[in-house]
Amino acid sequence: MPSKKVQRRQKIRYKIRKKISGTADRPRLCVFRSNKGISAQLIDDVNAVTLASANSKSVAGDNKIAVATEVGKTLAEKASAANISQCVFDRSGYLYHGRVKALADGAREGGLNF
Repeated sequence: MPSKKVQRRQKIRYKIRKKISGTADRPRLCVFRSNKGISAQLIDDVNAVTLASANSKSVAGDNKIAVATEVGKTLAEKASAANISQCVFDRSGYLYHGRVKALADGAREGGLNF
């Protein structure tokens, strides 16, 4: 049985996913955060396709906040290569704080609008 913390995040995640969905024109930027790393994907929910992705394994660094910012910038570069300029942000039940916020700010710096 998952812990109460995990159950709480899943409940929030389901509420968020009821409200937002990604399309080919405006995909969903989905964030996954673990203790060691962070990853993000641009997902077209209509066709069930991942359009672009980036994770912290491809970025070197010791500071987790700086690595999350670089992951956001990397994702924005891949999105611009795929002619994507707008997206919908899906924080997956995580608080919009710390690494999740840093990733979003990095993606905005890279040129994504959400």
